[in-house]
Amino acid sequence: MSTREKTIEKGSAKESVKFDNEIIMYNDDVNTFDHVIETLIRVCNHTPEQAEQCSLIVHYKGKCTVKTGPIQELTIQCSKLLDAGLSAEII
Repeated sequence: MSTREKTIEKGSAKESVKFDNEIIMYNDDVNTFDHVIETLIRVCNHTPEQAEQCSLIVHYKGKCTVKTGPIQELTIQCSKLLDAGLSAEII
C-alpha cells in the first residue's frame, strides 16, 4: 500500500510517493558477507557500498531494512533473497 503526499517547493507542486512496505533482512550464522553483499547487489540493485553497509548493520544489529517499495516488487525480491538462503520478510 502506498500513500501520496503533495509538497510545495518554490511555488510549484511536487508529488512524492511514500511506501509503507519494506523488506527486513535478518542475521544468521550461515551466510558469508560476500554472499550477502553479492545477493543484495543482484536482487535489490544495491551499490556495493550500500550492500556492504546493510550486511554490517544486519551482522551487528540483527536486522536491517534493505528495500522499500510497492508490495508487488518487494514480493519478487524477497522471494529471491529467500531462494539465495537469506532470512528476510516483508513488513
